[in-house]
Amino acid sequence: LRMTNEFINFDNISRKTWQELHRKIQPLLTAEELESIKSLNDNISIQDVVEVYLPLISLIQIYKNAQENLSFSKSIFLKKEVSKRPFIIGISGSVAVGKSTTSRLLQLLLSRTFKDSKVEMVTTDGFIYPNDVLIERNILDRKGFPESYNMELLLNFLDTVKNGMMAEIPIYSHEIYDIIPDQKQTIDTPDFLIVEGINVFQNQKNKRLYMTGYFDFSIYIDAENDNIEKWYLERFESLLELAKADKNNYYHRFVDMSKSEALALAKNTWKTINLVNLEKYIEPTRNRAELILHKTVDHKIDSIYLKK
Repeated sequence: LRMTNEFINFDNISRKTWQELHRKIQPLLTAEELESIKSLNDNISIQDVVEVYLPLISLIQIYKNAQENLSFSKSIFLKKEVSKRPFIIGISGSVAVGKSTTSRLLQLLLSRTFKDSKVEMVTTDGFIYPNDVLIERNILDRKGFPESYNMELLLNFLDTVKNGMMAEIPIYSHEIYDIIPDQKQTIDTPDFLIVEGINVFQNQKNKRLYMTGYFDFSIYIDAENDNIEKWYLERFESLLELAKADKNNYYHRFVDMSKSEALALAKNTWKTINLVNLEKYIEPTRNRAELILHKTVDHKIDSIYLKK
């Protein structure tokens, strides 16, 4: 019997039920701190922190305890010492859905919950090939699609970190729309590592390794396509505003356009690139997540789906 439910193997938990799973009232951060980690047009409140994210931190604690117990039991079975390795959280979802805000918020909340722990965050944007490589391969307009990522470098990074070693990775800048030359982010044996990106649940072609194999917990941020398009266009307008005073900013080239021309360009980019990528490569990976946060209008989380 084939089930038609698109969230097969998940428990659907309403926000009201979810918020009652956590009894602590203190939000662990101030409204000013929350404002400072929000992405351009992301709408998130202290109420969201208390009702959605604090129960999520409690759930992550359960998974972390289970991971440590399993590691300890395996070490006894194998007669080996327990090796220190980070707890890795993968976060995926569409462009403009709010992955960065969720990741930064989790980073802050985890570092305050586990006070002696080092919590690092990386974005898979850093593993996109530099523009000159994309141009050489004639795939600059496919930036963000599976073939635009240096997957070998990304998998090597995850493997290195999982084995408790230090790693250096490239840094991507949305301002210059490219990898920053001669700059690296150093990840040195964190207790928690958050890996955020549109491609973190995707299978690699002709590879035996999967990124999901490195995650101890994973989150997919979900929303209706119409809402994501609206957020994408709002973000585009915000980026244009920021680019007005900076000639080096990639978006500066669009500031002389009329508002209607610029929005038409953004709508076309959404329709021909980002929506195609979402429908073909990103959304089909949703059910690989351990937890799905579903957003409705104004980025409000209304439902949580937890793998059974």
